[in-house]
Amino acid sequence: MTELESLYRAYFQDVYLYILSLSKDEHIAEDITSEAFINAIKSIDTFKGDCDIRVWLCQIAKNCYYSYLRKNKKIIYTDEEPEHISEINIEQSIVSKEDSIKIHEILHKLKEPYKEVFSLRIFSELSFREIGYLFGKSENWACVTYHRARKKIQEEMEDY
Repeated sequence: MTELESLYRAYFQDVYLYILSLSKDEHIAEDITSEAFINAIKSIDTFKGDCDIRVWLCQIAKNCYYSYLRKNKKIIYTDEEPEHISEINIEQSIVSKEDSIKIHEILHKLKEPYKEVFSLRIFSELSFREIGYLFGKSENWACVTYHRARKKIQEEMEDY
């Protein structure tokens, strides 16, 4: 078995579940995951090793998924309007298209590791223990980093 095959076998399920959590569609998740691994293989030389390879693969997969959405102009609409209370619930706001776009704009501007920790927690639904492990840090570090990212996003949302 080649090194690339072992990489594929070791991380396919993680990347697939991540994309499945974003797309909510098994077929799309399979296609995007396969595309992500093809892109990863093509650009393996650019992997610097400064993050866990799983994180790198998930970032590639996320970019493939967003490209897929742009190409197919797929936008998820909901009839629900988020409740506007003094503290905006970010997790619930992601359901609303308008708020989702705002949050993604804010998230895009966040510095690392806030951006990645928030994405892994919300979109990949990873535990703080898993996130800490991915970064080589503690579970507490992941929790604190997530809550700081969440606070930064909330502050920016209030300014909109």
